[in-house]
Amino acid sequence: MVSEVTELAGKRRYVVVDDRDNVATVVEMLKEGEVIEAGMKNIKLLRDIPEGHKFALSRIPKGGYIIKFGEWIGRATAEIPVGDHVHIHNVEDIVDEVRKL
Repeated sequence: MVSEVTELAGKRRYVVVDDRDNVATVVEMLKEGEVIEAGMKNIKLLRDIPEGHKFALSRIPKGGYIIKFGEWIGRATAEIPVGDHVHIHNVEDIVDEVRKL
């Protein structure tokens, strides 16, 4: 398991906990158009990302799982491009599905 925290001037900007994660959780407000270094690639944010919310590290197809901390936390209700805001407007709850596993 890998934990990645990006810093700017000593401040954490986002957190990725597991190599399987396809989202990063921001720890401070990030602005549309910012370019974020994520692993071996740069990601341009497509929208403002409020503190505590997530952005996509990779393209997530409609119906694809949102993976945070190496676990499924939701399913995309629409395609989510790299750098886009990932939240309740484009993610459906999968609690009942996960409970059946």
